[in-house]
Amino acid sequence: MQRWRSLDEMPAEWGRCVLTIGVFDGVHRGHAQLISRAVKSAAVRGVPSVLMTFDPHPLDVVRPGAHPAQLSTLDRRAELVAELGIDVFLVMPFTKDFMKLTPDEYVEELLVNRLHVAEVVVGDNFTFGKQAAGTVDTMRELGRRYGFDVDGVQLLGEHAVTFSSTYIRSCLAAGDVAAAAEALGRPHRIEGVVVHGDGRGKGLGFPTANVAPTMYAAVPADGVYAGWFTDLDDPAAEPRMAAISVGTNPTFDGRNRTVEPHILDFDGDLYDKHVAVDFVEQLRGMRRFDSIEDLVEAIGRDVDQARKVLTSADV
Repeated sequence: MQRWRSLDEMPAEWGRCVLTIGVFDGVHRGHAQLISRAVKSAAVRGVPSVLMTFDPHPLDVVRPGAHPAQLSTLDRRAELVAELGIDVFLVMPFTKDFMKLTPDEYVEELLVNRLHVAEVVVGDNFTFGKQAAGTVDTMRELGRRYGFDVDGVQLLGEHAVTFSSTYIRSCLAAGDVAAAAEALGRPHRIEGVVVHGDGRGKGLGFPTANVAPTMYAAVPADGVYAGWFTDLDDPAAEPRMAAISVGTNPTFDGRNRTVEPHILDFDGDLYDKHVAVDFVEQLRGMRRFDSIEDLVEAIGRDVDQARKVLTSADV
């Protein structure tokens, strides 16, 4: 898969393509429907498939400070869409000038004159152009004018639930990582760097890796979770079972919210490593314990339960 950071990286001899457009945060099962349609159509037409996403998030420019919790980093999105068969991952810089393009300008300048689209595949709630004035119907009208097809896809899952990043964020905010995983098609992941913490876990007999998540990461609600821990700096590293604490350590009157996986059956140095934490199931909510002994007993139960959950789970 090719990765372009702007249209300036397009080959000079670029021909026609099938394009799908969106933020694609999380690359959830609804996004996978769009991408699959685009990839299949491109194969039938004998042209490349292109996925266009944006950086920074459009809300950062339209309403500064309104960036939603992020379900995936750009690099992670690229990995996921490559697995789905996309030929080109195009990251468009979302600037104030880009934001001011009218729907007509957006299509003529970007889709027709530059990308030479043969077909555009988008969700049925897709909007584009200045003040989000363009809709799928607008795109269809412009497609008839400029000679390209438009496929508007309804992103429904089981039980008529609409797959959306907003829905997944709400699941994570409630600690329902299992529901988030169902919509994503895999466990929700946060990435970050292992930093030095207070060292309490080691003193309690359960050392943890204190993971500093990337900016805007969608961290699940406070609680204890079963999940997987992966060292991303080691290409050969296998995911390891983990019991993951998210919260402020209320037993110790903590104030800073942390993500601290205890990696089962592991004793090694992880400081400064770039790692991934995948959340499979919530084991319990976060609570304050009356004594250190009660906390240690609870952590022991958490570890046993995490092992039981993960032994029967898919990585």
